[in-house]
Amino acid sequence: MKLLVTGGGTGGHIYPALALIRELKKIENSLEVLYIGTENGLESKIVRNEGLPFKTIEISGFKRSISFENVKTITRFIKAYNKSRKYIKEFKPDIVIGTGGYVSGPVVFAASRLGIPTIIHEQNSVPGITNVFLSKFCTKVALSFEESVSFFPKGKTIFTGNPRATEVINFASNPNKKMFGLNKEQHAVVIVGGSRGAKPINDATIELIRNHRNFNFDLIYITGDVHYKKVIDSLSDIVIPTNVKILPYESRMPELLAASELVVARAGATTLAELTALGIPSILIPSPYVTNNHQEKNARVLEDGGAAIVRLEKEVTGDILFKDISNVLSDEEKLVHMQESAYIMGIRDSVDRFYNLINELIVK
Repeated sequence: MKLLVTGGGTGGHIYPALALIRELKKIENSLEVLYIGTENGLESKIVRNEGLPFKTIEISGFKRSISFENVKTITRFIKAYNKSRKYIKEFKPDIVIGTGGYVSGPVVFAASRLGIPTIIHEQNSVPGITNVFLSKFCTKVALSFEESVSFFPKGKTIFTGNPRATEVINFASNPNKKMFGLNKEQHAVVIVGGSRGAKPINDATIELIRNHRNFNFDLIYITGDVHYKKVIDSLSDIVIPTNVKILPYESRMPELLAASELVVARAGATTLAELTALGIPSILIPSPYVTNNHQEKNARVLEDGGAAIVRLEKEVTGDILFKDISNVLSDEEKLVHMQESAYIMGIRDSVDRFYNLINELIVK
């Protein structure tokens, strides 16, 4: 099978794509993959580090206001479309999958015009503009949230979940607290603001550590590389408790999540897929700086299902964070209920669903 994948701009578009590729390779030994991204996007480094064949196009998004830049964007789209057609004709994929971001626009559109089966994957409960546009032309739309079905053409959607969920469950059966220096007799809490960190979450966590140093749970606090030095400097006048570990970055997030009992995080779609696949309760602090406020809408789905507490960024303080964490961990019945609710919401066979859909479209 020859698979062409495209998606970029943020980790939320890239990591599900890579998870899908890695898991499909376990099923299809002869799988050939080509990834199309941009040179300046995160995908350029991340996908190349995976050792995958990688081609690039140049593309940008439309401005929401009237702007001359939109004329340039149209020109770039036409050039990217033509370049994508060239790549597609050379590679001859059996199917093309787009996981979102501006880069997937011209690629999936070109594939659809060439008569190749196409799937777009929407990670969020509220879709991005590129996927809404592509849904008119693609063969199928794969959803991570059933709530997003109304945004797409009737009859095209299929609920698959997020491929990242299938990948992280490999670590669920054998959680390894020792790997991270955690006490197996205590609950472990992870606080993370995304791969780059988030200043409001950092500010609240610094306050939590300063004001509540005698808590009875282990805390792993991931600041983000760019914030790490400032965080450490801000806590230099106190003795940091031994059950608190402050890290700039953690590459083993699936293993760390599996070893934790509660996670404080943003509400990106990939994070939520990981948490629900593993059945981990969460305190979600959605980013208010995303299109259509989709993180809060993602988070509310988990809150409504009993799997999470949602705190808006503007209301989060160290005291509130400590109170929320303590209320969950000190109430075993509440903790178990949140775990069960998160697990029920998880989709662990996402890649199998994708694989069946791919085969169905190729056979047609």
